[in-house]
Amino acid sequence: MKVVGFAGYSGSGKTTLVEKLIPALKLRGLRVSVVKRAHHRFDIDHPGKDTFRHREAGAFEVVVASQNRLALMREFEQPAELTVHHLIAELYEGVDWVLVEGFKHSDLLKIEVWRAASGKPTRYMSDDFVVAIATDSPAHLPEATLRPVLDLNDPDAVADFLVNNQERFHYSFEDRLG
Repeated sequence: MKVVGFAGYSGSGKTTLVEKLIPALKLRGLRVSVVKRAHHRFDIDHPGKDTFRHREAGAFEVVVASQNRLALMREFEQPAELTVHHLIAELYEGVDWVLVEGFKHSDLLKIEVWRAASGKPTRYMSDDFVVAIATDSPAHLPEATLRPVLDLNDPDAVADFLVNNQERFHYSFEDRLG
């Protein structure tokens, strides 16, 4: 399995890039999963649904599945700050690529997503895990870099970068979870 993070401030285009990378990688015959950091109180379930009722009744985990989909919902009795490595460990082992959105402070190799128009600072000069920058404004990068600068609006070029450098992104559970 290969794992790459996408880090950047809100509004930088991370979700749009990941959304466009998924079909670009699938066209290359690769199976893709996504791990995304969410807000504290997000929910994928709805009041009145059986699964919601089971959770409300106190179930620790509820798994719902059909021929086409499986969802696992787990309720923590106390707040639990899971690392990105714990979340990756939950994924199906038959996946080729895991695209991680958020977790900008993680120890994963990542592509920084940056737009000059955002007015936000860059991270690449202070984060050794940033291996490339995806931007729509390369001429406005605040500091020169030897890292590859990718076109944020060309997901095929970003997919090519990942596939051409795939060995660099190899992920080992044993190294991460000990």
